[in-house]
Amino acid sequence: MASIGSEQAPRGRRPLLRASGDASLFASSRVDLAAAIARLRALYDDGSDNSLARRLAGAALLIRVVSALIAFVSQVLLARWMGRFEFGIYIYAWTWVLLVGGMVDLGLGTASQRVIPEYTEHKQFALLRGYLRGSRWLATAIATIIAIVGAGALKLLARSLDPGTIVPLYLSCAALPAFGLGQVLSGVARSYDWVNLGLAPTYVLRQLLLLALVGFAYALGLPTDAVIATFLGVVALWSVTLGQSMVLDRRLAGALAGGPKTYAVPAWLSISAPIFVVEAFYLLLSYSDVIILKQYRPPDEVAVYYAAVKTLSLVAFIYFSVAQTIAHKFAEYYVAGDRERLVDFLRLSIRLTFWPSLAALLVLLALGQPLLRLFGNGFASGYYLMFIIAIGLLARASVGPVERLLNMLGERHSCALVYAGAFAIDLILCVLLIPFQGIAGAAIASTVALVCESASLFLVAKYRLGLHCFIFGC
Repeated sequence: MASIGSEQAPRGRRPLLRASGDASLFASSRVDLAAAIARLRALYDDGSDNSLARRLAGAALLIRVVSALIAFVSQVLLARWMGRFEFGIYIYAWTWVLLVGGMVDLGLGTASQRVIPEYTEHKQFALLRGYLRGSRWLATAIATIIAIVGAGALKLLARSLDPGTIVPLYLSCAALPAFGLGQVLSGVARSYDWVNLGLAPTYVLRQLLLLALVGFAYALGLPTDAVIATFLGVVALWSVTLGQSMVLDRRLAGALAGGPKTYAVPAWLSISAPIFVVEAFYLLLSYSDVIILKQYRPPDEVAVYYAAVKTLSLVAFIYFSVAQTIAHKFAEYYVAGDRERLVDFLRLSIRLTFWPSLAALLVLLALGQPLLRLFGNGFASGYYLMFIIAIGLLARASVGPVERLLNMLGERHSCALVYAGAFAIDLILCVLLIPFQGIAGAAIASTVALVCESASLFLVAKYRLGLHCFIFGC
């Protein structure tokens, strides 16, 4: 009996030992997890400007990722509801909206990220209040004049245009004042680190509203052609922009006390004009391929090219997420004369741009064919274009938001020359290659221009400012 008891005791203790070991392992895992969470919190919430940059860029990236997903689903559904031909016309008309709309504020939206930190730093609150109100009216008035001129130009050129594009283009003119106002609203909100208010209305809410409106029309059996889609796009844009303006007014009322306003319009335009030139060439570089392609190829081929570009849009969104949310910090450090913090912040911004862009590119290229098939029959034929376009996007990501850095640090003219050169390269290559290579020619032209642009911006930052703006070595 004693021997039996001695044999049973160890068997009874072994589970206790294992349980003790498991408990120790579990406790160790909990400690490791807690330490990892603490490190993550310190990375994003230690009160430093770097952690602020990570939070702002992270919030912006989340908005742009959600936006990219919504945009992708929207484009897929629109392509299926409208068909490749009507979808191609709609893309052509709305590309003009994006191109001209991005310029109609004359750079005032981006200038907000320079003007607001400067007025705040120097406590020039009358000028600040004047800018917060006057920049909106100025941008809206300029955009309205441009819209009227555009409508007049369409009337004069109507006989030389594709008849199917005329009405969508007229409707596009009605979107321009809302675009001008929205650019300034977004710039002001981002200057106060209100990323959600600055980006979500344009990139999330507008797209959701457009999708809902077109889907409702489709469900009712209404014709979902390019005219209807463009009209509903204008309605969605105006609705969201007016709502954004009201919310921003309430936020500003709590951030800045009321008082006298000073309107320094010539000073604002002297800052925004060089930025406008940079942005104009940048937008021409971004959208000229689609517009030129439409002059040489039928709408269905334009639709295939656009689908390939849109599928890779997440990568470009990463760049914009970083650039749009932290540009005012470059200006802040520059005005304060703090070069050390400027250099550290620049390095961080490049890393926040490049590595997520590389990861997104690899994933999207791996899933490219099934994603393109979602658009409908024939869209997967553009899969090879994604590899060409990816080279240019990776080149841009490798130098981070260097264009915003140059604009904020007074190198607007150099930056404008770089973008003018890149646009000239893109335009010449598009005209030379598209007639012979079709949509592949447009992709090659765009990629070569992006590579040249990125290399030139790197050289300007290095030799004009003494700053290293390349992912390797920063």
